[in-house]
Amino acid sequence: MAGMMSARFDEALAYASALHRGQLRKSTRIPYVSHLLSVCALALEAGADEDQAIAALLHDALEDQGHRTSESEIARRFGERVARIVVACSDSDDDWAPWHVRKEEYLAHLESADEEVLLVSRADKLHNARAILIDLREHGPAVWRRFHAGPKSQLWYYASLADVFSRRLPGQQTDELVRTVQAIIAETERPWDEVVG
Repeated sequence: MAGMMSARFDEALAYASALHRGQLRKSTRIPYVSHLLSVCALALEAGADEDQAIAALLHDALEDQGHRTSESEIARRFGERVARIVVACSDSDDDWAPWHVRKEEYLAHLESADEEVLLVSRADKLHNARAILIDLREHGPAVWRRFHAGPKSQLWYYASLADVFSRRLPGQQTDELVRTVQAIIAETERPWDEVVG
């Protein structure tokens, strides 16, 4: 369970910030580290221990900054357990696989993932869903242009994530994820030509 963080957490915070320095959230001016901090906060609020909190800070390190770090480097710095959680939270490393295939693989992986992995992954997906909903309400359907897949595919993915977490890791954050995905669907189905026209 969560408790006081050690100097190891401080090191991870600095390392995550350095790895993602210069990276912004998609099509925004928001520093990417804001996402990492939010995911870490959500994980801690759900009871993450220090290893899980560090993994939350580094959950996108391999996926986004794999040219600057590696699983072995993360394990050397923060331990095998942290590295294992980070790998488990990373998208497929098969860059050539179609988006839908990669997401189906990730969903299948969540069906058998350990609870410690699910807790970090759920925090990531919840923060992403919150951001999508806020952006949809502020900017409308143009938000979907930021993504590699269109709104139908994104809605399928987030609804599928909500389903998996509802079955595998029920709780307040899962309930919020479900409500947020439902709100995203409702926003996406709004008659936008009437709203902005």
